[in-house]
Amino acid sequence: MKKVILFFTVMVLFSYKIQGLHRYWNDNTVNGKKYGEFSDEERVEMLEGTKRMFHFGYDNYIKYAFPDDELNPIYCTGRGHDHADPSNININDALGDYILTLVDSLDTLAIMGNSSEFKRAVSLVVENLSFEKANTIQVFEATIRVLGSLLSAHLIITDPNQPFGDMVPPQYDNELLSLANDLATRLLPAFENTATGIPFPRVNLKHGVPVNSVNTTCTAGAGTLVLEFGVLSRLLGDPTYEAFARRAVKRLWSFRSNVTGMLGHVINVQTGEWVGEMSGLGAGLDSFFEYLLKTFIMFGEDEDLKMFNESYETIKFHMRRGRQRCNYGNGYPPIYVNVNMKTGITFNNWIDSLQAAWAGVQVLKGDIEEAICSHALFYSIWQKYGFLPERYNWHLKAPDVLFYPLRPELVESTYLLYQATKNPFYLHVGRDIFNSIDEHAKAKCGYGTVHDVNTKSLEDRMESFFLSETCKYLYLLFDKDNHVNREQSKYLFSTEGHLFPVDRKLRLKPWQKDEFDTYAKKKKRKVASVVNARHNATYSNISTPLL
Repeated sequence: MKKVILFFTVMVLFSYKIQGLHRYWNDNTVNGKKYGEFSDEERVEMLEGTKRMFHFGYDNYIKYAFPDDELNPIYCTGRGHDHADPSNININDALGDYILTLVDSLDTLAIMGNSSEFKRAVSLVVENLSFEKANTIQVFEATIRVLGSLLSAHLIITDPNQPFGDMVPPQYDNELLSLANDLATRLLPAFENTATGIPFPRVNLKHGVPVNSVNTTCTAGAGTLVLEFGVLSRLLGDPTYEAFARRAVKRLWSFRSNVTGMLGHVINVQTGEWVGEMSGLGAGLDSFFEYLLKTFIMFGEDEDLKMFNESYETIKFHMRRGRQRCNYGNGYPPIYVNVNMKTGITFNNWIDSLQAAWAGVQVLKGDIEEAICSHALFYSIWQKYGFLPERYNWHLKAPDVLFYPLRPELVESTYLLYQATKNPFYLHVGRDIFNSIDEHAKAKCGYGTVHDVNTKSLEDRMESFFLSETCKYLYLLFDKDNHVNREQSKYLFSTEGHLFPVDRKLRLKPWQKDEFDTYAKKKKRKVASVVNARHNATYSNISTPLL
């Protein structure tokens, strides 16, 4: 537990180290005057704006799309699994006919303090959600979007302190946990019958791994499951789920290059052969590194921290280009590029929008100077186009892939950097992001995917992560009094932006009976002492709170 406290202490106390980095924003220059202040009136205005943005998308999803998975915001219709074209993985990997947008939005409602709608949404999920469907979906997407949200909402409901308001639906009987258990059980066949223990990328919710399943998967997809599977295992007292997920991570790690220490982005689940030898911080690899750190923070396993630290040093050695120091010295500002996993040679000339989340990982690591520069690169691209193109060619200084599906990664790192530094510059960044989305992506009944960042044309699709993450991080950026921000060391966000408490109970393994019994006895003694203290206080007319 001391190691976890140390991590978050670093987050809170590092500001004295980076004062020099903010002179540019806080001086009397034009930029200093623009970014050095953000009034409380402006902050409240943005808080209300982000709340309106969320509810415009959410309310219209409920009105026009529920119980489908997503809202088509231009024609105001619903979208679900593409049964006519099972090969359409762009749709079918994420959409499983399981009320995706509603499920994914549950903890956003709670964080915003909307008790009545949260309770109603939970009831709608309990009454309508079923996984008994012959749909083939991606294990990774189902885990981070659906399983993670069910677990997060369940923990919010069962929190005895109810810090977001009364979020307990009438007669709640652990239904969300039961649904999470059901879904995870249907995902387990992906881990079976692979020679490596690395899971197949897809399963059929009703029939298991399809007979025509491919034998290749991306590193992030196979290695970003431990947080959700681990929380489920510890809530159920069943080690099976966490064991499968951890085995996959360890096997991926064992196949890293013995020359560079890096992993590729696509691997054969049967042979362990790297089919894709690109190593980077974007699509295919991003959340693998993120979860090595976050699972250590959540569960306290030293092996996770060891893997993360080794990865971090390897990444900085092989992928980082530019001057040695982030904010001063000769040469170009730093950039992390895609490289060949076996040689460290630059693999291509593009970065992708998912890499914008890396700055947030660097904040959790405590490498704030590097986080500031990582974030600044992607914000400069946002300023140029008003959005982040899916891929940006840093050599040509132009987009390679033009669309932007309202991804949250830049907002996420903006929020985490603001929490770390409290510099008003990041509030200005958040306002720029909000204004771009509200001005260019707003459609008749929601917010649409930007088809082309140059022309600002839209596609008729609002992905679930827009409400689950983009709106959530924007809201928290401007809500300085939110419980999450006041108690930031007690919470951790999943890669889908779902909120999990950093709780000693979730660091215990109930299947290790001696450890769990020791905790239970200590807890029982603490409760007994509190009861006795209250009893004594009552008869001594002591009015001072004891807890």
